[in-house]
Amino acid sequence: MTTKQQLLQICNTHVENRIKDYKNEIELLKESLENNDKPNNEDDDSGNGKLMNDLEKNIGYLNEARKTQEYLKLVKTNLLSPNVALGSLVKTDSLQFFIAISLGKIELDGDTFYVISLQSPIGQLLMQKTVGDCFEFNGTKYTVTEVD
Repeated sequence: MTTKQQLLQICNTHVENRIKDYKNEIELLKESLENNDKPNNEDDDSGNGKLMNDLEKNIGYLNEARKTQEYLKLVKTNLLSPNVALGSLVKTDSLQFFIAISLGKIELDGDTFYVISLQSPIGQLLMQKTVGDCFEFNGTKYTVTEVD
């Protein structure tokens, strides 16, 4: 399995776990609502009003996680492009980036990768860059040394 495939698998596993966690939380909240005898008072932060708010939040989070899961299907690990795009593994003179979703720092086989989205500030700077291009982020200058 290539490094890009392994990083994409880590992204997919992360999103699958988030979806599972949100589904479990939603089920717990539904059970709590069913078992709660208190009258529904939207102004009451304890009781059904709070449970309903938590339920709505978790449903929203679940929907976002599902959208992220669908977005990950667009990531092609066999992408061959000289320009940075979704699915690129970008090496700079000091850091390595995998362009997929915002996941942060990942340790893989002794190497450190930053899994970022194209929508992130650094993703915006990297977009369409090619080997030899330079960019600056948070006062640090980087040079793209490889785009895979």
